[in-house]
Amino acid sequence: MKSVFFNAIAIAVFLLAFSCSSDDNTTSDGDASTDDEVTTDETSGVAITAVVQEFFKEDNGVSVTVDEENGTIIITSSTGLPDHKSPYFDVYGMDHELYEDFPVYSVTDGILENFYIDQIADRIFSYDEEGNYIITYHANNNDEIAAVQYTMQIPIYPTEATTKVDTELSAIGMVLNGVPFFNNLNRDSDPLGGADVSTLDTAGGHPGANLDYHYHVGANFGLYTDENPEIAYGTIIDEDNLVGFMRDGFPLYGQQDQDGTYPDDLDDYGGHIGVTEHFPDGIYHYHASTEDYLDAGWYVLKSGQYYGTPGTFSSN
Repeated sequence: MKSVFFNAIAIAVFLLAFSCSSDDNTTSDGDASTDDEVTTDETSGVAITAVVQEFFKEDNGVSVTVDEENGTIIITSSTGLPDHKSPYFDVYGMDHELYEDFPVYSVTDGILENFYIDQIADRIFSYDEEGNYIITYHANNNDEIAAVQYTMQIPIYPTEATTKVDTELSAIGMVLNGVPFFNNLNRDSDPLGGADVSTLDTAGGHPGANLDYHYHVGANFGLYTDENPEIAYGTIIDEDNLVGFMRDGFPLYGQQDQDGTYPDDLDDYGGHIGVTEHFPDGIYHYHASTEDYLDAGWYVLKSGQYYGTPGTFSSN
């Protein structure tokens, strides 16, 4: 992935070092469901098939195939391109129907230390009336996006892994629109810094080294000086919406539980077992982080380890 790193975002993006799935899963803690479309297995947990089939966006080139014999679901994204506006559609020409400008962001002096201001000094062009710096977001070194076909294979019955593994500098899951999402690391395997973050579009994404678009964080409408309310980003996380699925098969939700509260019982992997709109009898699921990353108004979708065993994720 390429971004405007401290040394040279990392949105690191697809230096695809994808790990293959393993079968060392233990029994899931998910409760059995009596819903007509959400089935369970006494030894395997909650089936995710019906939800995956219903909510991945076929109109954005995403298809779902179920391999009952091998107990897997294969999700294919034909282009991996977002279904919303982004400056990366046409950074220079600005003629693409989904083009929009990079946002302009006001930051206080307290944020500047986290933003590594010395690395992005050329992006400071003025102060506002209160004396705050104005930072203009800007394209990373990969200044356009290209179509890439992705295939993610996940289990029908996701289960807790006996041995937890770290998420890597690669796709760790897929948003419902078929776009991959990454953790909070850049291509140097360092946490994203100010230079990296300032290359994100308002949906929290940017292209990697192969011009492969991906998300790191949730959508942030607050970055715009003028609101653009007609855009419905797939990574809005300040609510209980289903964002996508991790490579271990468990769903990723926004920051809130179904009742509109922010969960206070998340485990070390950023998830818990509970009822959701799509799994009314409970399933283990992740939540987007509620920690303001770099005090910059961004919230990481997922970092740290997988709860389950990650399946495969490939591109061509």
